[in-house]
Amino acid sequence: MTLCEHRRSDTHFTANVGHQGMTGPTARFDALLEAFEFVSFGQPGEHEAYLCTKTGEIHWHSEYGDNEEPLPDDIEDPEKYIPIPHKNDLGLGKPLVLKFAGGFMPDALDRVREIFRRPKAYARFKDLLEHRGTLQQWYEYEATAQKNALRDWCEDRGIKLDS
Repeated sequence: MTLCEHRRSDTHFTANVGHQGMTGPTARFDALLEAFEFVSFGQPGEHEAYLCTKTGEIHWHSEYGDNEEPLPDDIEDPEKYIPIPHKNDLGLGKPLVLKFAGGFMPDALDRVREIFRRPKAYARFKDLLEHRGTLQQWYEYEATAQKNALRDWCEDRGIKLDS
């Protein structure tokens, strides 16, 4: 089954992205990545997305705003729905920043650690990257790490990916 249905408002989206195979659900990677980015946009719990193991649909929900459609009543059933993780669930927050800093700007690693001891750290980190001319490199590094972590997450759960 291919991506053939899109209904979207600013806060809720349902996409038919795959189907259940003999060994587990199948989903389109680009649809899962979009759901992952939605979930990771805010703090953990502010935005949610779930993959239906039977139909491959992704159900989206936000704590902010009117949701066009309510989540299914049985969304908590782990046999039917798999919650899409937040980036922090996959170690893609501060640990990824420190790994990047250690590998690409070791002379600033202590400064980055200090930045992340205070509120609004990510904005200050991006300011530092902008000043050093490495902001685009960070974005590329982060995107690659997110895709790799999401693919690993899918593999760990038996989710087969369509291109």
